[in-house]
Amino acid sequence: MSIVDKITHELEDLHADETSPGMAAVALDLAMAMAGTDAPTAKAVAARELRSIMADLRRLAPVGEKGDTVDDIAEQRKKRRAAAAERAVGG
Repeated sequence: MSIVDKITHELEDLHADETSPGMAAVALDLAMAMAGTDAPTAKAVAARELRSIMADLRRLAPVGEKGDTVDDIAEQRKKRRAAAAERAVGG
């Protein structure tokens, strides 16, 4: 899977066209620029800008009903603590 395909897929997952269509277009342009050059300096500059824009788009993405990875980790931690407390009281 190419960088363009990966960025396109992530932009779709983030609903970036709905929340920030201009930034989404720039992100896709940067991914295409990275894919279209062999110049290391040009790739590095495009990658740095792409990383920055994608970070912004991730922050702007709507929160899904299911929650995100942070919510999943918090839920797992809560279950582990409850189980540990139960073991401590029960045994």
